[in-house]
Amino acid sequence: MSVNFRNGCPLSAECVPAEEFEIKGQKRLEYRGYDSAGIATRNEEIQVVKAFGKVATLEEKLLENPVHGSIGMGHTRWATHGEPNDLNAHPHTSNNGQVVLIHNGIIENYQVLKQKLQNEGYTFQSETDTEVLVNWIEYIYNHGLYTSFSEALSVAISQVEGAFGLVVMTTSEKEKLYATRRGSPLVIGVGKDEYFLASDATPIVEYTKRVFYLEDDDLVVLTRNKMELKKVAIPEERKPQIQEIEMDVEAIEKGGYDYFMEKEIFEQPRALRDTMRGRVSPEFDNIQLGGLAPVIEKLKNVDRLIIISCGTSWHAGLLGEYVIEQLARIPVEVEYASEFRYREPVIHEKDAVLAITQSGETADTLAALRLAREAGATVLGVCNVVGSSIARETDAGVYTHAGPEIGVASTKAFTTQLAVMEMIGILLAKERGTITDEYYTQLVKDFDALPGMVEQALEKSEQIETIAEQYKDANNALFLGRGIFFPIALEGALKLKEISYIHAEGYPAAEMKHGPIALIDEQMPVVFVATRHQHLDKTISNMQEVKARKGQVIAIVTEGETAMNDIADHTIEITATSEILSPILAVLPLQLLSYHIAVKRGCNVDQPRNLAKSVTVE
Repeated sequence: MSVNFRNGCPLSAECVPAEEFEIKGQKRLEYRGYDSAGIATRNEEIQVVKAFGKVATLEEKLLENPVHGSIGMGHTRWATHGEPNDLNAHPHTSNNGQVVLIHNGIIENYQVLKQKLQNEGYTFQSETDTEVLVNWIEYIYNHGLYTSFSEALSVAISQVEGAFGLVVMTTSEKEKLYATRRGSPLVIGVGKDEYFLASDATPIVEYTKRVFYLEDDDLVVLTRNKMELKKVAIPEERKPQIQEIEMDVEAIEKGGYDYFMEKEIFEQPRALRDTMRGRVSPEFDNIQLGGLAPVIEKLKNVDRLIIISCGTSWHAGLLGEYVIEQLARIPVEVEYASEFRYREPVIHEKDAVLAITQSGETADTLAALRLAREAGATVLGVCNVVGSSIARETDAGVYTHAGPEIGVASTKAFTTQLAVMEMIGILLAKERGTITDEYYTQLVKDFDALPGMVEQALEKSEQIETIAEQYKDANNALFLGRGIFFPIALEGALKLKEISYIHAEGYPAAEMKHGPIALIDEQMPVVFVATRHQHLDKTISNMQEVKARKGQVIAIVTEGETAMNDIADHTIEITATSEILSPILAVLPLQLLSYHIAVKRGCNVDQPRNLAKSVTVE
């Protein structure tokens, strides 16, 4: 789900009306949700238009039902309560039309509130928790002795349980618009005599780079040329901490590519260089991470490092476990944030908990991190978005600097996460004295050469597209790897299933015999991450087991390796480098394979069904 807002446009012929900004903003945010879309604008009255489907459908509907206004808000939805349709789309309007709002998040006590409202005679048209919320706000406003709508809104949301990012209009105050959040991100853009509000900065950057991020229980009141910021329970106004964002409009455009995912795959050499800039210095034989400097002494002496994350970021964490344990000899556990927060984990003050998240707003990861902080652990973050909640709530951390990632399936965000986890492992090993100076020097040199090797790997795209043609109609696939390459097998399987809808599973290669081998027949593609490493002979034996059962073998191999030429149906070469860094190269052919298969199947790789980029709800 997404929200964007523009205010302050004077009523004149020269001014671009709010609705045009809303549509453009929603298109920028559509990667966060694309089940349905809607818009509300205001001049003399509030006008609402919404439509099932993507923003383009809403745009067509607006041609038949035009709206105009100097204040507006728009929303793209990722369905939680209620299926995608016109009725469940946002904005939602209260029973008497007095309040209109858009909402990201989940209201956990909506059924209790709904029953109270029904007892008061309220009726409901949609299946959403949001319609309950808009009517609850109206009910509180009309049944209390409040001096302002702001006061009533504060009281209403204080009785709401769950997560929300809200933008609210009311008919009783023509020139005002309200926004508040708890757990769901909102960012305010500050322009010249105008303000912009969105769930992330992508719709804002075209108009201003001056922004500030709302914190939980912030309440902002926007008028044509004024902004008032305060806490829900504290009426005193406070000053926002405005910062400059580093993002260009070009970064959120396709730039001539057919899909954002394709663009972002080929941006990985640049993204890695940005991640490494100022951190990997072969001329000084050095890796440094300034973001960890405040805690490095504590970190290198922790009893245990717990990595928490979700989805693709969990795979980056799993690779981090291999690297940090192997190099720095620190015990590491990798947890799904969604499970960690609910299983009463044992956390000590001498533990460090590191959260990995592209957006910095993943709800389960944030909740798990807060749990760790309450237990007294040192909390760290690895994320891509400057100013995000994770960045604000950790003791220290490292930005990946991948740049905006619009494609739902993570590519450059993942490889830069891998790079950061590798750097952390190498840095801690150096600090703890668990690797030799010679090995450290070699790793620094190999790291410096990595972006060039990534460019070489991406040159295999045409070869991989040819392979994809052969397997585009597969129903199932296996991805296998050993040791440090097992997380890459998991990531390869996830990429294929989420954008092509082919069922795929990743396994440690040796585990194939414990179940998955039963699935193998002449129709089954089996992808091996089989680059040169200490267990390669055993991986080749697993490959032969697949061929003995007529499986189709695709092997990712090190350049010049010939041992698998007579076994594999297809081999894709990557450049030789240190084993510890090879996973970053090995994942690239898997990204390209999934991309080409999905495109050949006619799938929208940027907006796969049922998925959204940032999971800001539980």
